Amino acid sequence: MKKILFWLFCSTTIISVFAQESRHLANIRQLTYGGDNAEAYFSFDGKNLSCQITNKKWGLECDQIFDIQIRKAMGDSTYRPKMVSTGKGRTTCSYYLPDNKHILYASTHVGASACPPSPPSISGKYLWAIYSDFDIFVANKKGKIVSQLTNTPGYDAEATVSPDGKKIVFTSLRSGDLELWTMDIDGKNQKQITSGLGYDGGAFFSPDSKRLVFRASRPNTDEDIKEYKELLSKNLVAPTAMEIYTCNVDGSDLKQVTSLGKANWAPFYSPDGKHIIFSSNHASKKGYDFQLYIIDTDGNNLEQITTESIFNAFPMFSPDGKKLVWSSNRNNGGSRDTNLFIADWIP
Repeated sequence: MKKILFWLFCSTTIISVFAQESRHLANIRQLTYGGDNAEAYFSFDGKNLSCQITNKKWGLECDQIFDIQIRKAMGDSTYRPKMVSTGKGRTTCSYYLPDNKHILYASTHVGASACPPSPPSISGKYLWAIYSDFDIFVANKKGKIVSQLTNTPGYDAEATVSPDGKKIVFTSLRSGDLELWTMDIDGKNQKQITSGLGYDGGAFFSPDSKRLVFRASRPNTDEDIKEYKELLSKNLVAPTAMEIYTCNVDGSDLKQVTSLGKANWAPFYSPDGKHIIFSSNHASKKGYDFQLYIIDTDGNNLEQITTESIFNAFPMFSPDGKKLVWSSNRNNGGSRDTNLFIADWIP
């Protein structure tokens, strides 16, 4: 993979300097070095990140949840964050609670302690596994599970917390399709809020906690509907055709934001609530070239943010709106590593 500019060495600290890709990004810094590091989300005080990591050098065969201290990660390439999950099963989609002391995440460890098998390839298609053992848990930063928020049969995952700290949104298969659900911060009052056929997931709240942004597939042809249902019956989805949608937290006022084709996903609201940043391969000629874009909430004024490497995803703004964190396979020396990067955000 293309190395970006050069390395500066200063005593034992390695600092990466990267070309400015967009007028919106400045002072790009690397936070992790090696393995697969993804879905990093800020704590409410902006000092830490929760994220999922697979790193065989650490003895991790599938994703586990970690707590990253941003200041330490920026100053030391050998820094190893604290694991928060149990080390058993597979985990996904962690998010801080408002007290900055607890992290929620989904895990399969109750169903089995071993990593579940990777999804099969059917007709050469890229597939995501919707593991039926996923449930949502809350742990403290020492890794002790203090509560289990879901316990229904089937997939419950992809949980995030509202900025006002009152609600959680998550994706569940309990009603027979992959729909968005909400619940109170303590897990009570679980309610289904979407109902369209297709995969609704990766939801985040708007800054005022009144709306949601999410990715969704909407199979329309008989062939596409048949394929979607057949894959879902095997706890699989093909995430190759998704667009960005928004709705109120009760599911009303559903709006499609993008109509770009291919895979548009990992959306997040801008600090002012007027724009949405997301990852997309719609401009790729070969399919696997995901860059970050930003667009108005009404679907106008699409603007590309990243250009380096062929994978950029999971963007999130810091609570104060001054930083952007995301995952990228830039600067990995030609390996398959995906690392975390942080930059100053220029509106």
